[in-house]
Amino acid sequence: MANVRLLDIKKSFAFVQVLHGISLEIASGEFVSLLGASGCGKTTLLRIVAGLESVTSGGVEIDGRSVTTEPPEKRDIAMMFQSYALLPHLSVYENVRFPLRMRRIGSREEQDAKVKAALETVQLGHLADRRPRQLSGGQQQRVALARAIVSRPKVLLLDEPLSNLDARLREDMQVELIEIHKRLGLTTLFVTHDQEEALSLSDRIVLLNGGRVEQEGAPADIYARPETGFASNFIGSANLVPAEISDGPGGPLARLADGQQIPLAAEEKARGKVTLALRQEDISLVDASEAGALKAGLRTRVFLGARNRYVLSLAGTTIRALTANDVMLDDGGAVGLAIPAERIRVLQD
Repeated sequence: MANVRLLDIKKSFAFVQVLHGISLEIASGEFVSLLGASGCGKTTLLRIVAGLESVTSGGVEIDGRSVTTEPPEKRDIAMMFQSYALLPHLSVYENVRFPLRMRRIGSREEQDAKVKAALETVQLGHLADRRPRQLSGGQQQRVALARAIVSRPKVLLLDEPLSNLDARLREDMQVELIEIHKRLGLTTLFVTHDQEEALSLSDRIVLLNGGRVEQEGAPADIYARPETGFASNFIGSANLVPAEISDGPGGPLARLADGQQIPLAAEEKARGKVTLALRQEDISLVDASEAGALKAGLRTRVFLGARNRYVLSLAGTTIRALTANDVMLDDGGAVGLAIPAERIRVLQD
């Protein structure tokens, strides 16, 4: 295991700058996810750590040693690609052994022991003689993971490794990755555009936006306390509602565009024009006549199996609320909304 430091990384392709000075420290054994939309620079940053892309300026350190100008084979890292990149003419065993053979790590007996251990880690020891074409997508993904961990690299780099799997396999592999990381403790940098993957797998999330760090923190913290509108919307798909905060008789009040007021937590210090971030799961649907309820128009219901998502109009803003699937309301009617004051996040404009 090793720690990784990124020092003011900047990267341009021709006249387009894609990374704008990213600094990041990853502790030994930590699992960090780079999360963001397509084009935000997360894969470019991962490839820079791997040595597959050069930096325009800045530096990369692994275990306190600068590797900025060193090729990938000198960095003691392993990378798992989105496409898996398995060699079709080799067996599962030989695919996993391939990096050991190319880098001449250990004797044949030592390589054999490492390969068997890696395959057992991903529960594929019984498929060692098969070719990749004889495997399912989930099995191919496990072979690629075994190949990445077989040499016990200092740093494991994962580039959207679950994106080609169906929903059930993704869930299974998320659990697999969590358990493997607990057993091996490899320093891991994981790239994904899927917030659920980042939240479930990571010790820490680094949210990228336009080649810059928008916010970073532990999954629970970054979900509960987003610092910007982008972070609120990207992680958890919060509703963003414009408002203006003033002092009321019982504490701060947020006034919406249609004049409705929402009491806020007593400790809220913001005043003036703000944006309220309302998580979908924090909004309860109640009778429109209930005292203190916000009035909203019900546009439509989306059935999600275990839950319903209601699309509503609140003070001219489209918002969404998640409920249990036994909450059944008719489209086009009026509905009341109840939101605990302590669950409302205020973002300064």
